[in-house]
Amino acid sequence: MWTRNTPGRTRWILLGAAALWMLLGAVGELPVARAAHLTGTFEVDEFFRFLHKFGFQKTEKHSQKDTEWDTFGYIYGNITSSVNFTVPVTLAVLDKRSFLEYYANRNDYDRDVACQRMFEKLDKIVYSRACNPHAEADYLRRIPCEPGKLCVDEDTRENVVPGSQFTFVISDPNVPRFWYVSMVACYQNVSTCQWHHYDYRKYHPEPPAINYDITLVNGNPNRQTLSFFNPLLFHFSFDQQNTLEMYLIFFVVYLLMVPLQIYAVRLQKHPVTRLFTVSLVLEFVSVCLLLTHTVRYAMNGVGDEKLAIMGDIFDIFSRTSFMLILLLLAKGWAVTRLQISVSSWILLMVIWIPYCAIHVLLYIWNRVSTFI
Repeated sequence: MWTRNTPGRTRWILLGAAALWMLLGAVGELPVARAAHLTGTFEVDEFFRFLHKFGFQKTEKHSQKDTEWDTFGYIYGNITSSVNFTVPVTLAVLDKRSFLEYYANRNDYDRDVACQRMFEKLDKIVYSRACNPHAEADYLRRIPCEPGKLCVDEDTRENVVPGSQFTFVISDPNVPRFWYVSMVACYQNVSTCQWHHYDYRKYHPEPPAINYDITLVNGNPNRQTLSFFNPLLFHFSFDQQNTLEMYLIFFVVYLLMVPLQIYAVRLQKHPVTRLFTVSLVLEFVSVCLLLTHTVRYAMNGVGDEKLAIMGDIFDIFSRTSFMLILLLLAKGWAVTRLQISVSSWILLMVIWIPYCAIHVLLYIWNRVSTFI
C-alpha cells in the first residue's frame, strides 16, 4: 500500500499524533471560565480578575419581571470573605462598550491611576448613592458582602434572588448582547468620589481573599419548577443556545451511520473506506463526549470541562484525518495507484502538517480569548 519506508513514516505520524494529544491536553490547564456557575477565590493582590463573558438574550416586549414570561437575564450569587475589609472592593458587570475601555486601563503601573482611568467614564453613567444618585445604570457592587446579609448596594430585598446576596437583572429589548463580569481591587471614596487602589499592605499582613459563587442565566431562576421553564436555554449563553439539541441530532445521525459504515468496511476492505471509517468513529466519539458535557452543563451550569476538551481533541483528529484522506485521493492514492512516491509524500506532509498546526493554534486561541 505504501512505499518501503512506510514503517518510518508511520512512526512519525504516531509521534505527531502523540504531540498533538499532549498539547491539547495542556489546554485544559489554562484559566478559562466557560461555565455559567462560577466559584472560586479572588485575592486582592491580583488586582484584577476577569471572570466570565455571557450572552444574554433579547428581552421580549411582553416580558415582565417575576412572571411566567420572564425573558430577563440574571446574574446572582454570594461574595464573602473571612477577613474584614477596611473598605470594599468592586464587582463590575459591564456590557461590551463599557468593558473594553475599562479593561484596557487596568495595566497602568500606578494602581491608583489605573483605578481612576478604569472608572473615569463609568462614573458618569453608573448609579452611586453618594456620588451619582440620578444615574440609572446598575453595573457595580461593593464586595465582599457581610455573611448572611445582602450586599450594601442591594436596597430592595424582593429584587434579590432567594439565597443570594446580590442580583443583577439584565434587560435589552433591542438585541442580544454579551456582558462581562470581573473583580478589581479598587474602591470609591464616598467623600471625594475618587477611585483608589485597595493596597492590602496598609491594612493586612497577608492579601485577603474573597470567595465568590456566581450564577449567570437566561431566564428567571425563581421559575425553574414551572412547566414553561426551558432547561435547554437557562444556563446557556445566547451564542451557545440550541447546542444541546444540535448534539442530540448529531448523536442520532452518527448512531445510525457508524454501524452501517463498519458493516460496509468489513465487506469492501478498501483502504479509503477504512480511513474514512476511522475518521467517522473519531467524530462519533467526539459527539458522545460533547453531548455528555452539554447535558451536564444544562443541568448544573458547569458541565465537565475535561470531557469537553477530550471531545474537541477527537473532533480535531477526525477533521485532520479526513483532510488527509482528501489529500491522498487528490494524489490518486487508492484510485489509480496504491503507492506514493517520496516526493509526493513530502508534498502531502508540507500541506497537512501546517493544516493540523493551524487547527490546533486556532483552537487554543479560541479558548484563551473568551473576553473578546
